[in-house]
Amino acid sequence: MRQLLVLAASVAAILALLTAACSSDDAPSEQAGTADRQAQAEQAQSQQTDASAQSDGAPGPLKIAFLGDLTGGLAEIGVEMRDGFLLAIKQINAAGGVFGQPVEFVIGDTNTDPTIAIEEARRMIEIEGAHVIVGAHSSTNSLAVAESITGPASIPQISPASSSPQLAVAADNDFLFRATLNDKVQGPALAQLVSEQGYTNVGVIYRDDAWGQGIADSFAEAFIERWAGQVVKVAVAPQQTTYLSEIQRSLQNEPEALVMLAYVPEGTIILRESIENDLYNRFVFGPTSRNPSLMEAIGPEHLGDMHGTAPGTAPGTESALLWESAFIEEYERPYGFPYTKQAYDAAVAFALAAEAAGSTDGAAIRDQLRRIGGAPGQVIVADVGSIRLGLEAARNGEDIDYEGAAQSLEWDENGDLARGFVGIWRFTAQGGIEDTGVIPYGE
Repeated sequence: MRQLLVLAASVAAILALLTAACSSDDAPSEQAGTADRQAQAEQAQSQQTDASAQSDGAPGPLKIAFLGDLTGGLAEIGVEMRDGFLLAIKQINAAGGVFGQPVEFVIGDTNTDPTIAIEEARRMIEIEGAHVIVGAHSSTNSLAVAESITGPASIPQISPASSSPQLAVAADNDFLFRATLNDKVQGPALAQLVSEQGYTNVGVIYRDDAWGQGIADSFAEAFIERWAGQVVKVAVAPQQTTYLSEIQRSLQNEPEALVMLAYVPEGTIILRESIENDLYNRFVFGPTSRNPSLMEAIGPEHLGDMHGTAPGTAPGTESALLWESAFIEEYERPYGFPYTKQAYDAAVAFALAAEAAGSTDGAAIRDQLRRIGGAPGQVIVADVGSIRLGLEAARNGEDIDYEGAAQSLEWDENGDLARGFVGIWRFTAQGGIEDTGVIPYGE
């Protein structure tokens, strides 16, 4: 009997403690309680939406990730690429979304570092639940992510900007695509420009990474074989305080000009040291130099009327004009950097492919990308109304041909573009940047 009384007293004490604890937990600040209740309500609503979608046989919301260089040496370009991506998300949702639901998104910053790129890709897939990735920016980052994360996980990836030839042979299980031309195309276009500028003997300083090596090699091969030119190539590592010895090594054949294939931080040092030491005064640039920051750092008195190449876009098409108008309306400024249109196009392509697949499964989406990106089919352009028609056609199993803001997305067996454009630009004497023409490829 005494044992029963002790047991009853113990139970009563425990219940009293639990009651007190619950009372204490239920009386936090009003702000925290409201936040908790709101979070619980949102979670319940999300679960209810997912359950309803599954009961109807429809997949849950498509989640598209953007992985770019929002800090680091390519940040200016990366931030505007993100703006192009977000415009696509807004227009897709204004067009009715995918599977009749708003598309969700998540943003990741690589800081131009492949280790961080891998970590961010893993976070966005495993924690955030992203189904597809737009990115990365640099070729080194895209290769790292494709071979370590997206390929093994069967997650489709479209890079708006990575142009290294190494991407074509990456161990990606056919889940890596790109919305810009391979440097096996861009290198020869740069060689053509150098020849047209009247140069037959040049030095080349290139960033020692997948992108720099790829475009420098393809440039040199074309310049030597097609234009009988002379080339001395010198690789440079990023984040050095001086590149004077590398510049001097590039001078061994007494070149007429320097072809610079570097990011803006190291490029600024290379140009300044070349000019101040009277080593070069004529330059031709690759795509990463098409940046107002470079002109501001060096000045139009040194760079005025110097030319370069960059990924081009289809000139004056309906899709391009509609997109450019929408970008200005959204951000109250025109776009200024390469790859912004390409980031938009990659997101729209994923939405159309997912709708055509009727699924968020990576392999199913991947299998539809080549179908929605080329002829034949109903032509879809970069506009809310046209995207709505494209989503409806894809849902109904009809063929569509997405003519993007930048160009058609007609992919070959390696995920490379079969058609496209290389743009020609120049720094102006007034300190601006002017696009002067395009070189078509595959037309």
